[in-house]
Amino acid sequence: MQTRNRLLDDIAKVANSAAGTFAGVKEEIENLIRHRVESLMADMNMVNRDEFNAVKAMVAKSRSEQERLEAKVKQLEAKINKPVKRSQPRKKATTKKQQSKI
Repeated sequence: MQTRNRLLDDIAKVANSAAGTFAGVKEEIENLIRHRVESLMADMNMVNRDEFNAVKAMVAKSRSEQERLEAKVKQLEAKINKPVKRSQPRKKATTKKQQSKI
């Protein structure tokens, strides 16, 4: 009985150690893969998430500014193209030749 308990205890210890080792190996593999992917992305000149979000915010701000300026230009064009109402039509100025004929 004692031998069986010792054997089972030894098997449990080995299994427990193996589980801890596999967890460490898993973390190491994840770190290696993450490092390799980051290295490949850096070689491809890809941006990280923070840089992407910063540029995305700048583009959104620029777009809203462009829309605001387009509306302002349309407003000014409408103001310029509006016909001016005159109270009386202008008469042609007469020259000396025209006055001498009269």
